[in-house]
Amino acid sequence: MEMIVTSTSAMWFLPFVVPISIWVAWSDMKFMKIPNKAVLALFAVFVVVGLIALPLGEYPWRLLHLAVVLLIGLVLSTLGLLGAGDAKFAAAMAPFIALGDFGTLAYLMSAIVLASFVTHRTFKRIKVVRNLTPDWVSWEHRKFPMGLALGSTLVAYLALGAIYGA
Repeated sequence: MEMIVTSTSAMWFLPFVVPISIWVAWSDMKFMKIPNKAVLALFAVFVVVGLIALPLGEYPWRLLHLAVVLLIGLVLSTLGLLGAGDAKFAAAMAPFIALGDFGTLAYLMSAIVLASFVTHRTFKRIKVVRNLTPDWVSWEHRKFPMGLALGSTLVAYLALGAIYGA
């Protein structure tokens, strides 16, 4: 697998992205909400670490990714196809993704959304898991907590970038 993201930039971002992604996944499963603070934290990581991790000429273009994905996400949210928190978190994720990796990301995200959905729906039927997490809103909600898949996708992308990146 050849990726455009450099292994150096992926390694810079990864330690900061992992805890935020875990926070987002947990919050979305427990409350069916992605906190704005998590979205802002992810954006702040990009703004600060991106200055170190990326070539200066690439940095502003990556910020443009955020604007484009936010616009698309807001339209999808308005149409009821995506939650507002999901749209905002996807926009905050966008600058971390190299434009040339869009195809790779699409395949990766497809696999992770499917795996996350199956895992979530399976675990909600396991009594031990339900007893450990009795107040999780996502167990009874008809919608799927996309924060689980979004955060997992970003972590997997950066981890693969750290291993296979340019």
